[in-house]
Amino acid sequence: MLLYPDNIKSIEFPAIEISQPIGSFFIAAIPAQQLYSISYADVRRIEGEERGFETYLGIQRPLSNKRVKEIKQYVETIDASFPTSIIIAINGNCAKFLDGLMTLSSYEGDSDTSEIHFNQIARIIDGQHRLAGLEGYSGAEFMIPVTIFIDMDVADQAYVFSTVNLAQTKVNKSLAYDLFDYATQRSPQKAAHNIVVALNSDPESPFFRRVKRLGSATDGNFIETLTQAAFVENILKYITRNPLKDRDDLKRGKKLKFDPSKDHDLIFRELFIEQKDFVIAEIINNYFSSIRERYPEAWNDISRGAVLSKTNAFMAFMRFLPEALEVLGLSSRNLIDVKLAPRIAEFSTLLSNLTLDDADFTVETFKPGSSGSALLYRTLKDQVLRSNTR
Repeated sequence: MLLYPDNIKSIEFPAIEISQPIGSFFIAAIPAQQLYSISYADVRRIEGEERGFETYLGIQRPLSNKRVKEIKQYVETIDASFPTSIIIAINGNCAKFLDGLMTLSSYEGDSDTSEIHFNQIARIIDGQHRLAGLEGYSGAEFMIPVTIFIDMDVADQAYVFSTVNLAQTKVNKSLAYDLFDYATQRSPQKAAHNIVVALNSDPESPFFRRVKRLGSATDGNFIETLTQAAFVENILKYITRNPLKDRDDLKRGKKLKFDPSKDHDLIFRELFIEQKDFVIAEIINNYFSSIRERYPEAWNDISRGAVLSKTNAFMAFMRFLPEALEVLGLSSRNLIDVKLAPRIAEFSTLLSNLTLDDADFTVETFKPGSSGSALLYRTLKDQVLRSNTR
């Protein structure tokens, strides 16, 4: 078995950062043994296959045993070569890039995020057959060209995979088009994705050019910036508890359900069902515009040690959003009326009760990680709700 020992927790290798319209990514050459050890296939499954899993658990093709066997034979030939890159996606918690070196490590997880084991660091977007064909390879060192995307959300993963494979005749075209449809079919994931892209593109938005679509680094640490993946996830949690099922229901022509007695915490669900995604975007825009107005210095501070412009503070303010709306007398039910989308001034009045100053938004006050984010959330809750008790 071509695997690293269990005690290995990280690998390091030279890499080059590339900037293209989709965002930043990296190219590198990794020994086949290392790449195999950190990878798992995000296997795409159809409902009714293997114990009736959801229509999609991922965006990767099922392995063809015939093709894997052919590749295993090929890699043993004297002139075997894989000149094209295997494309992988990496969670930002597992990646650091500094002085031309990429370090990929396992992640212990915390109260908000799951543990990522060493053998789960990389998700294969394209090239799983080549990688599976190298399992058990015992010849001379085999360096594999790799393209690495950091914090790539599922819509972009589907788009890259489908775009790459539509140009290759060896790939089943119906599968590739179906995967491209994953990025174009209406779904909670796609709606959240579009909202983030719109807010990042609007010059009037507080997030204008602030969202790092593929996880660019600050001083070599990918998790210090507001990534698109984090943004999408924090919108998605207010739309659905099961995005895969919702997407499948929509694709089957079913009407999504909203139960006020059970779904009161899903503040954006009815807006999504009624296809009023622009209202969701307006609420988020106005909310964070008021934060920018309240704390202009902290908002514009993107240096190391700053907090308000980074993911932890964003998550805390998003966590507080349902309670902020409730104080304003709004709920998931009456948000459906576009005229009731709170204005910046309304959010500003709400936040005026905060005793925090710009200078408080540092890692000295709010520590990195989930503990700092939780402390900021509790501070918002204590100061705002106490002053606005009705």
